[in-house]
Amino acid sequence: MRMRNARQSSGFWVVLAMLAMISVPAALTLHTVRSSAFRPLNEIVAGNPSPYGYSVSLLIFLTPTIVIAFWFLPQERIRISRRAFGWTVGILFPLGAALDFFLAQFFFRYPNPGATLRLPAPALGRPVPVEEYLFYFTGFLAVLSIYVWLDGYWLGAFAVPDDDTQRTGFDRLLGFHATSFFLAIALIGGAIVYRRLALPGTPGFPGYLTFLVLTALLPSMALYKAVKRVINWRALSLTLFMILLISLLWEATLAIPYGWWAYQPTAMVGVYIRAWDNLPIEAVFVWIAVTYMTVLVYETIRCWHASGGRAGDALFRHKAVREPRPAAR
Repeated sequence: MRMRNARQSSGFWVVLAMLAMISVPAALTLHTVRSSAFRPLNEIVAGNPSPYGYSVSLLIFLTPTIVIAFWFLPQERIRISRRAFGWTVGILFPLGAALDFFLAQFFFRYPNPGATLRLPAPALGRPVPVEEYLFYFTGFLAVLSIYVWLDGYWLGAFAVPDDDTQRTGFDRLLGFHATSFFLAIALIGGAIVYRRLALPGTPGFPGYLTFLVLTALLPSMALYKAVKRVINWRALSLTLFMILLISLLWEATLAIPYGWWAYQPTAMVGVYIRAWDNLPIEAVFVWIAVTYMTVLVYETIRCWHASGGRAGDALFRHKAVREPRPAAR
């Protein structure tokens, strides 16, 4: 049992190591590019070579969600916690919507309206394309669907069942994970220092990276200690790589070059990938943060439902529930 717990505790670091072994050489290679190979954005926007491109591209997220939900899962008779799935999307989608509503004016631009349906959605400062809200909704659906499918089928041998004592034997779900706290401080502090040293005298603050770090690591500070043993780390790592591959190819080859959206330089750290039309490093971090946060919240909700108690009891109590209720469907 002790060896098993040690392997589960090390899962987080294994994921980071797998990510590093791919991202470090890729970053060094991309850094060798000194100039962009794309045409000026004003020429692209004037010609509008991708009409409704942003709108249609949302199928990249929607299609796997539909296929998994209506084909893969029923075919293999995989039972999932539908309540936990719904709660997770219901919690996280408003977070993405809040990013657009409150902060899009500071973080993003949308220079090519021809790539959208031209339906403005409300946001502070100025409207955003309605595709922005659909982007976050379908994105969270895709991430969670892929993880659920991998956890229940391809990597089901490493999943922790809903009736396992590891899901129900906790004292309380809320705690404090010091590593997540110090990692957040290091990332935000490092971004601020780098921007000041690399771009002296240039106004701005790395607000987008700060937002990403806080949205991923604040839940980790509070929930990681209780949930780390029930996360299927192999499923999480494969989900992360699939989402990164899809999103980076999509953004680097289509969204940024064709002006579907762009980033406000004053809100970025100042590290850009020149080979990908000066894609800011935050565009890579966003999907790491989204995938980790989605899985963390989902597994936390599964533990709460498996415990058979109320949400407040599961989060704050000091006595574990020992008789779990059947998994919700």
